Amino acid sequence: MKEKLFNLLRNSYSPYSHFRVAAIVRMKDGKEFTGVNVENASYGATICAERCAILKAVSEGYKKEDFLELYIMCDHEKTSSCCFLCRQVIVEFMDPECKIVFMSNDGKEEQHFVKEVCPYPFSKEDLK
Repeated sequence: MKEKLFNLLRNSYSPYSHFRVAAIVRMKDGKEFTGVNVENASYGATICAERCAILKAVSEGYKKEDFLELYIMCDHEKTSSCCFLCRQVIVEFMDPECKIVFMSNDGKEEQHFVKEVCPYPFSKEDLK
């Protein structure tokens, strides 16, 4: 997975922050969807790698119960966590027991579960 993510970093479009991020979401059936961060001069229109990968899976017909794990690599010597917009999308589509692996560009890893990264989720239950 490290090599796939490292190669995927090249596809990042990050001319403003110069902070490249790549993500791969793996489904329970073994299929993988990739994503990179795609920045925009209008910063609010930027999309993160995590959301890109997850939404690709959703656009191909996958549902919440189909997600298995998420791998994220930033182009930095330290690992980096997800922004809160991504955490909200993760909570929407991934079960609390799904694994999330953060990686640095030199292969350091931190493994967590969705319930650790998103301890206080906002979900459809909150809308009742």
